[in-house]
Amino acid sequence: MRPGTWCGAVAAIFICAWGGNQFTPLLVMYRDEGCSALTVNALLGAYVLGLVPGLLLSGSLAARFGRRPVAVAGVLASLVASPLLAAGVYGVGWIAAGRLVSGFGVAVAMAVGTTWVTELAAGTGRGPAAGARRAALWLTLGFGFGAGVAGLLAQWGPAPMVLPYFVHVLLAAAVLPAVLRTPETRPAGTGAGGRFSGLRHPRFRRVVLPMAPWIFGSAGVAYAVMPQLVGDRVGEWGLVYSTTITVATLTVGVLVQPLAKRLDRTTSARGVVVSMSVLPAGLVVSALAAIVRSPVLALAAALALGCAYGIALVSGLLELQRMAAPAELAALTGAYYALAYLGFLLPWLLSLLSPAAGYPVLLGGLVLVALSGTAVITRHSRAHLPIAAVPEKELVAAR
Repeated sequence: MRPGTWCGAVAAIFICAWGGNQFTPLLVMYRDEGCSALTVNALLGAYVLGLVPGLLLSGSLAARFGRRPVAVAGVLASLVASPLLAAGVYGVGWIAAGRLVSGFGVAVAMAVGTTWVTELAAGTGRGPAAGARRAALWLTLGFGFGAGVAGLLAQWGPAPMVLPYFVHVLLAAAVLPAVLRTPETRPAGTGAGGRFSGLRHPRFRRVVLPMAPWIFGSAGVAYAVMPQLVGDRVGEWGLVYSTTITVATLTVGVLVQPLAKRLDRTTSARGVVVSMSVLPAGLVVSALAAIVRSPVLALAAALALGCAYGIALVSGLLELQRMAAPAELAALTGAYYALAYLGFLLPWLLSLLSPAAGYPVLLGGLVLVALSGTAVITRHSRAHLPIAAVPEKELVAAR
């Protein structure tokens, strides 16, 4: 298979991620238009309701129909979601519908797109780890560019509640031909959809599961909670600040991904442990920012949480590559991302609980929860390793 054949697959991941995150920096705008904090955070997390079923089903769909048709469906869903979001000028019901549909697009990008890129990379002589890193990189770039462009257009462009979504429609339509030209790696009917035996693997339960919700939980705290806590300190620059903090979080998430690969070991969960060690530090800074309501501290917290996000995302995927049977890789990747995206409900949950306890207390409680997860992962870091994935020389060194 020729090098570069993966371009259409990563384009699908990129554009679906763009569509999924373009809404995030606009939370400030919708609040200024009269929506409550609870409403905007509920809308932020609403696409989890479309995303989680999509993640759990898309692996089976890809096994039945092939990777490419499902990826095309994901791009089309992402394209359709943007006009629904633009129709939000007529009521939040349209936004909720758009978020649900965009959730399916992101689900396909994560589960099927990641698996497709991994298989395409293997077809060019690269290892599965290269495909996982490439997919994670373009997913994060899509999240970042979507948020950055939408925020800037909403701040300085005309029709701020419409124009950002129109740009995404044009881009999604532009990448469709590239997706359609990308080679199929799993012909229809040749996969084994719906298999989740990897979920029963002890290492999945004791290393991946305690970490997965924090992938997007950390990102959600960074670019959904922090801008709202310090919004009154930045005045009319609230939308620009929200965009900056979102893009900064995801930029750091991209920059640390090569480090995640170097941290990865087949004889331990070192990468996962490092991500879960950075996370509580970022949450501590978040709590301090909530106390003093400092935009600078909030940005520092977002950068730390972005590091945790980037390392966790790649490290979890690499762990998954070692424990998943090839036939169930798409399904298990979907389950992994479904668990990861549960963390995106965290901003809504914090908004719901904030009348009972302030954000400093709630964020302090998250520090304790994160530390308990870190302890579990550290304890099992070298346990239940997939022996076939461990080179002999590393097995000897680990004994």
